[in-house]
Amino acid sequence: MRRSTILFASITLLCVPPLYAKAGTDLAAEVNPLIGTTNLGNTFPGAVMPFGMFSFSPETSKGEKNKAAAPGGYLYEARKIRGFSLTHLSGTGCRGASGDIPFMPVTTELSTSPSLDSKDEHYASRYSHLNETVQPGYYKVRMENGVQTELSASLRAGIARFVYPSQGKAAILIRNSDSQLGSFAANLKIDTATNTVSGSVSSGNFCGYLHPVTRRPYYTIHFVARFNQKIAATATWQNEKIIPNGIAAEGATELDDKGFPQLNKGSGAWIDFGHARNVEARIGISYVSVANATENLNAEISSEKSLETVVKESRQAWNQQLSKIDVTGGDKDQRTIFYTALYHSLLHPNLFSDVNGEYAGFDQKTHKVKATQLAQYANFSGWDIYRSQVQLIALIEPKIASDIAQSLLNQAQQNNGVWDRWTHNNGATGVMNGDPATASVASMYAFGARDFDVATAFTSLTQAARTPTKLDLSRDGCPVMCVGQRPGLDQWIKYGYMPQSAPGWGMVSDALEYASADFALASFAGKLGDQAAKKEFLARAQNWKNHFNPATGYLQERKQDGQFVAAFDPASDEGMVEGSGAQYLWMVPFNADGLIRTLGGVEKSTQRLDKFFKSDFGAWTLTVSGAHHSEMDNEPSIGAAWLYSYAAQPWKTQEVVREVLGQLWHNRPDGIPGNDDLGQMSAWYVWAAMGLYPQYPGRAELLIASPTFKKIVVQRKQGPLTINTDQTGTQFKYVQSLTLNGKSLTKSWLDETALDGKLNLDFKLGREANKKWAIKPGELPPSFE
Repeated sequence: MRRSTILFASITLLCVPPLYAKAGTDLAAEVNPLIGTTNLGNTFPGAVMPFGMFSFSPETSKGEKNKAAAPGGYLYEARKIRGFSLTHLSGTGCRGASGDIPFMPVTTELSTSPSLDSKDEHYASRYSHLNETVQPGYYKVRMENGVQTELSASLRAGIARFVYPSQGKAAILIRNSDSQLGSFAANLKIDTATNTVSGSVSSGNFCGYLHPVTRRPYYTIHFVARFNQKIAATATWQNEKIIPNGIAAEGATELDDKGFPQLNKGSGAWIDFGHARNVEARIGISYVSVANATENLNAEISSEKSLETVVKESRQAWNQQLSKIDVTGGDKDQRTIFYTALYHSLLHPNLFSDVNGEYAGFDQKTHKVKATQLAQYANFSGWDIYRSQVQLIALIEPKIASDIAQSLLNQAQQNNGVWDRWTHNNGATGVMNGDPATASVASMYAFGARDFDVATAFTSLTQAARTPTKLDLSRDGCPVMCVGQRPGLDQWIKYGYMPQSAPGWGMVSDALEYASADFALASFAGKLGDQAAKKEFLARAQNWKNHFNPATGYLQERKQDGQFVAAFDPASDEGMVEGSGAQYLWMVPFNADGLIRTLGGVEKSTQRLDKFFKSDFGAWTLTVSGAHHSEMDNEPSIGAAWLYSYAAQPWKTQEVVREVLGQLWHNRPDGIPGNDDLGQMSAWYVWAAMGLYPQYPGRAELLIASPTFKKIVVQRKQGPLTINTDQTGTQFKYVQSLTLNGKSLTKSWLDETALDGKLNLDFKLGREANKKWAIKPGELPPSFE
């Protein structure tokens, strides 16, 4: 996640009544998909199902055709729409991803090639948020060109209704080549006899402007679009050339020397529907073939199925998922923030296989799900989501989490054994650092996802952790997208730390990430009965200590000869990834007790934590307060708030977590404090609002803070997890006492076994801290070494 520096505090949302609501069960009505569409949240507001492949959402424009207004395709303050694309990722950094095959309703002739419209002056249209309706599974807008657009989606297909004004053309531009990050091949054809358009585009290039290693095509998406009206006229274009009456188009945007789509290149079609004023498009997609896209469309949105029916079914699907966590109490904004965070947590990884089970593999071949796997999933933002999002999915949807774990294994097997850090569709990108797939798979297993090829996954992960490959030794793609699964693994094994000269991004950050991955692998091994591997990797996980410099009191880079790199500045990001030395000091999620001892004991550690979260004047420093302080809008800092519990000061954890929830998250477009990272930050919010947190990679113990709602019921296969509080309100943030299944609990954590069955937590909360609760040695959360 990239940190936010934007303050956007004066937006008022248009309230609209929910469509097709069912009284008492319409939790979708409490979701505001506009949250996160500015302030670098990078979410998208369009129509999508839970974990859906198809996401129908606007591409807004700031006047640069070859640069998305925001990585999610939609920026709240960008007041032009240039099309409605069929795919999106929520909350990414870099320059976005996907945004494939935008459809744009227009009322004019094709007078100039859209590829020449470099500033989106001719075919994009302005719009107002007053004319916009945004709900889960449904998006509606009336643009200034007079066209009203309504969108909805099933899992692999979408439906659009375009209502045109009485004057002007009723036409659609299909900018087939204009994926957000450009294209390497694109083609389409128009069948006027059946009023159908089909084609494909090949793209990739995630973060490609940072390094050429991803400037390659690694996925192809195919589509078929059926219209309910007769096609009256057509034209196509390739680059600057218009072909009147054209029924086929071919040509990619290609990339410039900086990795952006080239201006003045591309292809697509203009389709006119004559005197028709109400045009509907039913669109299916597939990453395998047009035939599969057609099969997906036929199975999910047949010609007989209305837009209203698709909206209803999508809303029902969202209500089914959102009801997995039922909250009672809280004010309107609190409930909206919570359910929107849960909504964003359930978008990715998203479905990638077709209705027939086929999917495109990392080896660029067609594969089919087998054994007990129901679906293949894609878009794995590993560095982000291993921290709490995959645990949330496994908690409420263990079968989907199992299929996600199997999907990661499938990808690795098709990728020469490499478990990539950041997978985009069926391509490896290498973006970020560490080995997050290991922690993700181990954590999903710990939280109940067991229906995948566990033995093969464990064998593959241990092999990758023990045996450096040629890619691990390579510097290709470094620093941001090193091609190996564990860059510099040979030196991690040899030295017990990451030398400054090793391939990677930031050696201190890399070491901490490897330590967490090794700990997760040790935990995984223990659960599978491999005690030798557990001992091996648990010992190696403690190598983080070898980066600690007693002279400065921080984790620092070292040279191959063991000397610490001179001129260390804890406010610098030298040796770090998206953070400073002061922020990375606290990122030892499995051995907080060891960290506290290393820092000189409880008193010194808590004094430093206090200064991490507050200024010398006592003001909260939760974000944008300088590199010496926390950034609770970014992954390296988000576990730090829970460390007070290990130091026998759980009331400070309760206080900090509540302050983060109240200060950084809002029911406004700027309501996510930075990139949502495919749902990771939203998942953090969901856990924190429930007063729980999965701190340990590869384990299912939960740390305890204080819940924000009167009652929370998490529906699980093993039995409900029910959380009750006697008081609600921002002033009631401190735990006075707690019972577990009717018995007093004086620990600030839950053992893994607590999740094995029905679970009831009853909190008594108060205005003042109870400094006697959960402070004895046996009551503190465990550390592992």
